Amino acid sequence: MSDSARLNVYVQPRASKTAVVGMHDGCIKIRLAAPPVDGAANAALIEFVAEQLDVAKSRVRITAGLTSRRKTVEVDGVSAAQLAAALSVA
Repeated sequence: MSDSARLNVYVQPRASKTAVVGMHDGCIKIRLAAPPVDGAANAALIEFVAEQLDVAKSRVRITAGLTSRRKTVEVDGVSAAQLAAALSVA
């Protein structure tokens, strides 16, 4: 499985709970309970995406926007459809 999928996300750190809340300017908006300090929000985002897809955290990485609210997340071994379905708003 050498395929990978990318997704543009918009994060809102320091939320009351971590959840996907919809779309924001063409990106999937994810609220994160973690603060944007010392990479905590980035780590929380990777952990959340991995949990939603039921994959190892090592297969999820932020490829752009490490210090921005707008980020590009890449996940190895999943299709774009699987990634979008796992992070859709229930």
